[in-house]
Amino acid sequence: MADENNPVPSASDSGPPPEGGTTPPRRNLLVRGASSAGLRTGRVVHGTGRRIRRATAAEGAGESGLAKLIELHALNSFGDMLIGIALASTVFFSVPTGEARGRVALYLLVTMAPFALLAPVIGPLLDRMPHGRRSAVAVSMLARAMLAWTMAGPVVDGGLALYPAALGVLVASKAYGVVRSVVVPRLLPPRLSLVKANSRVTLAGLLAGMVAAGVGGLLHLIGPAWPLRGAFLVFVAGTLMAFHLPHQVDSAKGEQRAVLHSEEHLTGEEHRRRPDRARLRTVGPSVILALRAVASLRALVGFLVMFLAFLLRDDPVGGLEPTVTIGVVAACAGGGNALGSVLGSWLRTRSSEVIVTTGLLFATVAAAAAAIWYGLLTVGLVAATAGAAASLGKLALDALIQRDVPEAVRTSAFARSETLLQLCWVAGGALGITLPLDGSLGLWTATGLLTVPLVWTVWALVRLGPRRAPRTA
Repeated sequence: MADENNPVPSASDSGPPPEGGTTPPRRNLLVRGASSAGLRTGRVVHGTGRRIRRATAAEGAGESGLAKLIELHALNSFGDMLIGIALASTVFFSVPTGEARGRVALYLLVTMAPFALLAPVIGPLLDRMPHGRRSAVAVSMLARAMLAWTMAGPVVDGGLALYPAALGVLVASKAYGVVRSVVVPRLLPPRLSLVKANSRVTLAGLLAGMVAAGVGGLLHLIGPAWPLRGAFLVFVAGTLMAFHLPHQVDSAKGEQRAVLHSEEHLTGEEHRRRPDRARLRTVGPSVILALRAVASLRALVGFLVMFLAFLLRDDPVGGLEPTVTIGVVAACAGGGNALGSVLGSWLRTRSSEVIVTTGLLFATVAAAAAAIWYGLLTVGLVAATAGAAASLGKLALDALIQRDVPEAVRTSAFARSETLLQLCWVAGGALGITLPLDGSLGLWTATGLLTVPLVWTVWALVRLGPRRAPRTA
């Protein structure tokens, strides 16, 4: 046996072992292997982080501070996905279909209905505190961190205590969405259009959500409360990151409040008394056209999320298992959403009205095709089309707000339009949860509801005619 006082030869020693000694034990090989693997993993993580930073900081986004917002939004989407997985596992997948539908209806009643009353207040409230946007983002993150930790207990049995906390999470998440829409124009680099900047932010959130879905699934295998504990850590980090946003986020110099109606709807009295104020407070007919169309698409997305989730669980198509069918349709919707975000980077402001109208037309046709030829292919097609049209339509709406709304009221227009779009999603989801679980009936209902705004949008587009040219403030 070797003397205990003699050191064990290291991996870097060369030559034969000391007299009377032995060859290095096997644990040295394990230590060397673990150390090598750790170094390689560290290099991969460091290299990946460096590439991500280079991508987010491209085209002046690093200098303007937009890169920090992109990273913060990715963290926000990561945390929201973890909470969504925890709630879905309790409210949706853990009980029979009939009971799950009742639970989701209760969730909509307890969370969405109060939010429908609170949402119109969020935009005006943010209008009154234009200098505290970083604090507003931090508060929304901290609130979700605390609520995620609170929900870790009742999420196990799905008790009623879960729903007030879920309402708080929803309100905080939507408030963050409104603030983010307002903050992006303040961090816009000179070489980047608003549409491309919004597309980059949205795409970062989608990619982070996809990663979070896998992480959340692994955490759920440990226990139903673990995704919420993970979300707690994510939102604590987001709270700290919010205060690292540039100071111009809190700058509101020269900004005024916007009113979401067309200039042609103002009374002659208002035009005569304050023509300058009337012009500044309106958003223009092109923005109203796009807002109606995108609101309809948001309502369609909310409807499909709620309706198809229960329909495919109760009556899967394509001969697949319910979870596989839902996964395929969800993948189609996510792919369409990502495609819309990518296409948005090529969007031109002169064609925004046409793009919004075309997206609404494609969504209507896809819904009608799915109603006529109901099957896995057509259901996946309508999910992908709705995702792409809603994503691309939102970017087109952002482009029109940038083009047609004077800078003094632009941030307010973003806040109010985002609040309206969130309410439309709530309305579509409520309709989806109340309809009977019949595929053709539900998709025909969606087609009918889209036809009215489609006709209205086409008519408004024809009326606009040559007035689609950009307007200077």
